Amino acid sequence: MRETVHRHLGKVVAGAAIAVAATAVMIGITLPGTAGAEGAGGGAAGGRSTGQTASGQTASGQTASGQDAAVAPGVVEQAPAEGARGRGTDPLTDDEIARVEQIALGGQRFGAAQDVEGERGPQRLTVDLAEPDAGEVDDPAAPRRADVTFYDYRDDTLVTRTVDLDAGKVVRTGVQHGVQPPLSRAENAEAARLLIADPLGAGLRADYRDATGRDLTSPDQLLLNGAVYRAAPGAQPAALDRCGEHRCVRLFPKVVNGPWVDTRYLVVDLSAGKVAALDRG
Repeated sequence: MRETVHRHLGKVVAGAAIAVAATAVMIGITLPGTAGAEGAGGGAAGGRSTGQTASGQTASGQTASGQDAAVAPGVVEQAPAEGARGRGTDPLTDDEIARVEQIALGGQRFGAAQDVEGERGPQRLTVDLAEPDAGEVDDPAAPRRADVTFYDYRDDTLVTRTVDLDAGKVVRTGVQHGVQPPLSRAENAEAARLLIADPLGAGLRADYRDATGRDLTSPDQLLLNGAVYRAAPGAQPAALDRCGEHRCVRLFPKVVNGPWVDTRYLVVDLSAGKVAALDRG
């Protein structure tokens, strides 16, 4: 019985040794006593793997000689020169933008239009590449068109004109009321000018002086972001009831190289040229 147990234990120990050796081979570790068995170029003495990559670098980023591997410097390529005209769905070039704006402004529609400062001509908002018509999606020869949007402050009208760049003419005109797209930089600047000059802008002027030690006299002294404001029943004074029909803005000004100034409770009606305060109660 004792001999049987010894033979059984011997088989177990031998089986475990074979399993350990097989596992070591699978993970690339040289077992003690076999260092140098691979001949020249084999594992390092002491049974440790060098961990070299195919390029001769070690896992630590060093070359086989122990020196740090050089990292090639990055290369910044120059952007290709922009041509006068794009193709297909390429973004509009600067030349195309200037051309379609000029074409869109032609005709009688804008003869009496006004921009945000009350000057003659509509307020330019955006110029975007137009989506292709339904039957032109996969047509490589489809006409290249641009949508040009204007806001006419004379009658609070949003006008969108679609220009065919190849034909050089307006092919569609859309007129909408009560539609308020995002504000342009010129509109944010005019809203700031009105706010700075208004008695309700006293807090903005005081905060600017506290931050800089100087008087606030121009929108150029601020970094400006603005959001369109629409009237909500019971949420504003009567002076702002037409916001949405009128073009109204809430400003989020920031002192250049300084703090933000909270003017969220103030709304500028650009159509009426007036400033009003929301109820903060």
